[in-house]
Amino acid sequence: MQYMSTSGDESDDGGCVFCNRLARADDEGSYILWRGEYTFVILNAYPYNTGHVLLLPNQHVEALGDMDPAERAELFEVCSATTGFVTSAMGAEGFNVGMNLGSAAGAGIPGHLHLHVVPRWSGDTNFMPVTGGAKVLPEMLGDTYAKLRPLFDTLR
Repeated sequence: MQYMSTSGDESDDGGCVFCNRLARADDEGSYILWRGEYTFVILNAYPYNTGHVLLLPNQHVEALGDMDPAERAELFEVCSATTGFVTSAMGAEGFNVGMNLGSAAGAGIPGHLHLHVVPRWSGDTNFMPVTGGAKVLPEMLGDTYAKLRPLFDTLR
């Protein structure tokens, strides 16, 4: 099992962790599942549940109003596809989909808007259990990536 520590809102160089991941060429090492014209999709490095995916605009924006209609349209079209892919690959029975816009709303990384897609199953514990401050995942991120990436390749 994999143990996770808490995350910060900046990368080691002080920049936006999401922008830095997008700038990398190594999609697998960055857990980038898909790159679109306006949107990219990544596995959450600190997931609430196995299969927790983040959808983000390619540009560093803080609010939905900072995006133009085409950018918002792609984000939500990809969200629809994502729920189908995660259902197919992981047998999800439902989803929590949402955004925490701003620090007051609970955003851990408030400067770069991101949409959470969290798979759920009947009888799960409302996100993964925390024991002694450590989160335990039943599946390694690389294994989840290997299941989902081929499905996202169909969006190309």
